[in-house]
Amino acid sequence: MKTYHIHIEGIVQGVGFRPFVYKLAMEMGLCGWVNNTSDGVHIRVSTEPETATLFLSRILAEKPKFSVVTHSDLAEIALEEFQQFDIIRSEESGDTKLLVTPDFAMCSDCREELYDPTNHRYLYPFITCTNCGPRYSIINSLPYDRPTTTMAPFQMCPTCQAEYDDPLDRRYYSQTNSCPDCAIDLSLWKDGQFLPKGDEILQVVQAWKAGKIVAIKGMGGYLLTCDASNVLSINRLRKLKHRPTKPLALMHPDLFQLAEDVEVDAVEMLELQSVSSPIVLLSLIKEADRVSQTAYEEIAPGLNRVGVMLSYTPLYELLLREFGLPIVATSGNISGSTIIYQDEQAIRYLSQIADLILLNNREIVLAQDDSVVQYSIVKYQKIILRRSRGLAPSFLHSATTPLPQKTILAMGAMLKSTFTLLHSGNVLVSQYLGNTDVLDAQENYEKTLNHLLTMFDAQPEWIVVDKHPKYFSREYGYALAKRLGAEIIEVQHHQAHFYALLGEHGLLETDEKVLGVIWDGTGYGDDGQIWGGEFFEYDNGEVTRVAHLGYYDFILGDKMPREPRISALAISGGAESLKGKFSDEEWRIYQQLLSQDNLLQSSSAGRLFDAAASIILDMDYQSYEGEAAMLLESAAYQYFRKNGATTFYTYLSEDLPKHLPKFLVSKLLEDKAKGYDPTFLAAKFHISLAHYIFEVAQKQGVKKVAFSGGVFQNGWLVDLVYLFMAKDFELLFHKDLSPNDEGVSFGQLMGAIGFGRPVG
Repeated sequence: MKTYHIHIEGIVQGVGFRPFVYKLAMEMGLCGWVNNTSDGVHIRVSTEPETATLFLSRILAEKPKFSVVTHSDLAEIALEEFQQFDIIRSEESGDTKLLVTPDFAMCSDCREELYDPTNHRYLYPFITCTNCGPRYSIINSLPYDRPTTTMAPFQMCPTCQAEYDDPLDRRYYSQTNSCPDCAIDLSLWKDGQFLPKGDEILQVVQAWKAGKIVAIKGMGGYLLTCDASNVLSINRLRKLKHRPTKPLALMHPDLFQLAEDVEVDAVEMLELQSVSSPIVLLSLIKEADRVSQTAYEEIAPGLNRVGVMLSYTPLYELLLREFGLPIVATSGNISGSTIIYQDEQAIRYLSQIADLILLNNREIVLAQDDSVVQYSIVKYQKIILRRSRGLAPSFLHSATTPLPQKTILAMGAMLKSTFTLLHSGNVLVSQYLGNTDVLDAQENYEKTLNHLLTMFDAQPEWIVVDKHPKYFSREYGYALAKRLGAEIIEVQHHQAHFYALLGEHGLLETDEKVLGVIWDGTGYGDDGQIWGGEFFEYDNGEVTRVAHLGYYDFILGDKMPREPRISALAISGGAESLKGKFSDEEWRIYQQLLSQDNLLQSSSAGRLFDAAASIILDMDYQSYEGEAAMLLESAAYQYFRKNGATTFYTYLSEDLPKHLPKFLVSKLLEDKAKGYDPTFLAAKFHISLAHYIFEVAQKQGVKKVAFSGGVFQNGWLVDLVYLFMAKDFELLFHKDLSPNDEGVSFGQLMGAIGFGRPVG
């Protein structure tokens, strides 16, 4: 007999790994112990060599379903004698090497118990077990144990303690364990005071029925909610939240009711019911065929897709079951600000919006918005629009991506900001942290970053930043590097998008050329211009810009993205047919401006979409980022839905125009004047872009083509690219990251690894 030490790394804490190991050891008649440390799970057993090998192989094959093992090893150590197998107290080790477990939606076992009148947790709004409940949002430090979470103040009752101590119970070492006898408490705030204790669930439901707005503390922060069929409530919420047209999310009681109004494919159904339980964008059934009274035009104005989630916590489950109808459930904030997650902030700020606030006394450590996912209509390509609750922060990088034994921090972009940390061989991509052009998002970014750096005791040796001189993330990165004595690496914005794809697909060391199609709104280019319609080639570790959409004048700064009519004017070179979109004074000033030499130039595909929306849909102003492009995609969807997606009308031939943006804008102006149906023009515009990408790829002579940037959140464009190119090319899209700027920080890390040469 010999003694063996097993070390397992990955997502192995907060997923029932130790109880699983204990039960397996008991089944195999082994003696020893298992514990958590800040570098994973450690196991010791004394047995024969073949049995130890079998034990490890069974651990890896039968591990808990939500665990992920990234590394394991088995080593013989000095002989020890054990009388039994135990789970022993968690310990801190010198090096924190864990992947942080994300928050989990309520599991089916807990849902069954929630509605079982014989169960002592019957209708308890904070029921959890080893397989579900909050994790990342309540962790103060590692390893993950109750004393290091915000559950520490809650003393378990004898029943809960007995479950917690019983290795054969589903709640063995369940750190979030509680019940009505040692409960997390609900409370209601209204008109400047806490209401007397009562049936808080019923009071919230009555408020919804009365047309009131209710703020509810959830897993990662507060949501603002109201009856999704009450137009007056929705419009009042929009006014108070300063969100005039941006889509609102819905929360539904169940799939059966959901299917009355939206098309739910099997893959989307699985996504809705997954452990991450994100918001999923679903296509609306034709208005005449809808059953419910849900006010979709007020919820998602002008769009044919709506963001929907199911009740993913027991609290939401009880509320929605009692109400019996869908609710609007949008982030608890003023538009543009970070989601509110602290009770004092909720009372101070959300009281200005909500008639009632439902609080609880379990603290949230880090704010997280709901994740958002969609699938393209034809090819069911998964597109992550926001990676947050349930998905962040651990990122399981490709095993073929070589990672240096350095601590590297990549700071991300400005809009849709995230940061990425490489530490002890593990990659963490933070949750969506908001748009850091506003102060509270900057503060949230700093708090989240400092929390993770402290949790992992990580001191970055390299800090990677965008080249844009005015990004908050860049300025903060430089300040942090100075304080820590770290080296700085700069990675161009669109190259970072490309590197993110290469890293995600394990292609940093490929000997095959890869074409990167990187289209988005704006990014600071290496030539000082505004890029956004880029084609890069990756060859032997080098990224080269091989093509781009033709440059056009970029005028009026931040006004241009807010007013699509300006993009139409600039790209057309001041076409006379656009004069009606401007006052006489504006027209005179803008024409003079366009006549100047040495104007800033742009290749942005995002602004090209804006211009097309202005021409086709008369969408001249937008109230939120991407509104014009979303409405244009929605118009194309209407055409394809009626006519099919295989009849291609394109403005292009094999002889590509020298300047695609000007060519397309001129063609759209001509066809608009001829009175063509806007949905046809929207479809033809999308088809022409996919056709253009196909022709450029053909001319580059590559076989692998990779797509990233915010434009590729457009599901119809993704589908059309597939329809044009799948026969001739291997197409690469993001799998577990968003194509928008959330993916930039991971791309910066991959870029630093690829060419890592500090600049200072």
